[in-house]
Amino acid sequence: MKFSRTASANWKGTGMEGQGTVSTQSTTLNKAQLSFKTRFADGVGTNPEELIGAAHAGCFTMKLSFVLAEKGFTADNLDTQAKVTFEDGKITAIHLDLTATIPSITEEAFQAAALEAKQNCPVSQLLNAEITLSAKLA
Repeated sequence: MKFSRTASANWKGTGMEGQGTVSTQSTTLNKAQLSFKTRFADGVGTNPEELIGAAHAGCFTMKLSFVLAEKGFTADNLDTQAKVTFEDGKITAIHLDLTATIPSITEEAFQAAALEAKQNCPVSQLLNAEITLSAKLA
């Protein structure tokens, strides 16, 4: 399977005083505000780090659902938070924090499935950052 998706960004002005927008092909994001304040302070809008976190959490969680199905399990619920760390001008780490409800799975099988999903989700394979995972069954 091969496909492509698109996203776009627009920026006007300097890095600190300027402002921009980001949009996605699906229009889920449609000219979402992007600025110095949304990235480095508490401004209203989005930023690359939270978008990467959302992409990574979504990709990992979906990959885990596929891994579980291959092993004969169906999750009642998978909830993943991604914490993206920006340090000294680059993204240095992402921590995935997973809470799952999966009937009849053992702790060992759950941890193995979560690790497999972390290592093999396409976003994990793309990123050049330390990726850590905490996984617990609810």
